Amino acid sequence: MFEASVYSERRTRLAHSVGKGTILFLGSGELPMNYPDNWYPFRQDSSFLYYWGHSTANLAALIDVDEGRHILFADDPTISSIIWSGPQPTAAALANSVGADHAQPYSKLPVMLAQCVASGRRVHFEPPYRQDTERKLAELLHLRPGSASLHASRDLVRAIIAQRSVKEAREIQEIERALAVSYDMHVAAMQRARPGQYEREIAGYVEGIAIAGGGRLAFPCIFSKRGNVLHNHTYANRLEAGDLVVHDSGAASSMHYASDITRTIPVSGTFSTQQRAIYERVLRAQLRSIEAIKPGTPFKQVHLLAARTLTSGLMEIGLMRGDVDEAVAEGAHALFFPHGLGHMMGLDVHDLEGLGEDLVGYDETAKRSSQFGLAYLRLGKALAPGYVLTVEPGCYFIEALMDEWQAEGRHQAFINYQALRAWRGLGGVRIEDDVLVTGHGVRILGKPIPKTVQEVEAACAA
Repeated sequence: MFEASVYSERRTRLAHSVGKGTILFLGSGELPMNYPDNWYPFRQDSSFLYYWGHSTANLAALIDVDEGRHILFADDPTISSIIWSGPQPTAAALANSVGADHAQPYSKLPVMLAQCVASGRRVHFEPPYRQDTERKLAELLHLRPGSASLHASRDLVRAIIAQRSVKEAREIQEIERALAVSYDMHVAAMQRARPGQYEREIAGYVEGIAIAGGGRLAFPCIFSKRGNVLHNHTYANRLEAGDLVVHDSGAASSMHYASDITRTIPVSGTFSTQQRAIYERVLRAQLRSIEAIKPGTPFKQVHLLAARTLTSGLMEIGLMRGDVDEAVAEGAHALFFPHGLGHMMGLDVHDLEGLGEDLVGYDETAKRSSQFGLAYLRLGKALAPGYVLTVEPGCYFIEALMDEWQAEGRHQAFINYQALRAWRGLGGVRIEDDVLVTGHGVRILGKPIPKTVQEVEAACAA
């Protein structure tokens, strides 16, 4: 945890932005896998972590904006909990460590909320993304079951997004700690991916590195030779010579800050001619995109630059044709690049998206497109110093999509369907780094992970 003053100052800023009323934070509870005492690994709500610090289940908190009080609700440990889980801090110690004014038993929370409601004061809360939180909000505030999201505070959501989007120096340090572990994960995967192994062997080893690094995976690892399945979380395939593997994974730091890196690995240790042709064009799109990032630049503009760069590269090898700008404007490139260039990152790997993806990634001047491919861009608005985001272009040969588009005659002026036949089965290539928008440009975060063809092949040979 950070020092107590960090959390106190964050809460004070939030209260100033919201203006009046009471702000309610519900920490996460344990979730059972298959019976009550066998739980999934616990992960605290990210806003609770940001403002109250504690990664402990079954906590709640209030900021009384009008009276300037910060109250943590927690129960003192029982002898039973100490027997099973060891010594634990008291409620008062938890509150003191994050600069809260008071600690109250959890049973006092409904009473205080009832007093707020009875006095006509607004209770601000975030939209719930978990069903147990939805139910608890309904119980505490006497809302119709399932309606809590409708009563969530738009003022609070906007204030949290504005505050958490700009990363403090201490947060950047945590992200880079996570990236140091991700470096080891990705280099190890390059060294260990060999013909005859199963994807699960590498994925399991990678997850072990994340745990050994003091945290966990920031999201379920993607390690698949079926790289044309964008979020493929199965690990059943046997690696064969000539396969290309997409490895998308990132460690979380001990304080839960995320990292998110993708590299594409040739199982044989060297890229084939076709694989190299696609890889180098994806890498070119990524490098040009990163170079274009600076404060005030809409990320949608950077995404379209990546699309034009990739389209130009595919025209060089005969897979696309025509005018580059026209092809991208029509969305023809999305056959190969059907997702967005990146997303915000921080305590959440898709930072803040639980509050509403459009509220995080778009604003009054940047609206989400409805065009296939471009519609999946999670971040379109102008960038600002302190934003941390991913840059992850890709090129995929999704056979079902290719067949559908060809059968419908879509974008025949731009796509060479006949030439595409020779590329079926290649899979996919994605290359991703995490970057910080600075006052004047951009900085790639973390120790450089092998990325050029020569670097990846050298890592595979190590």
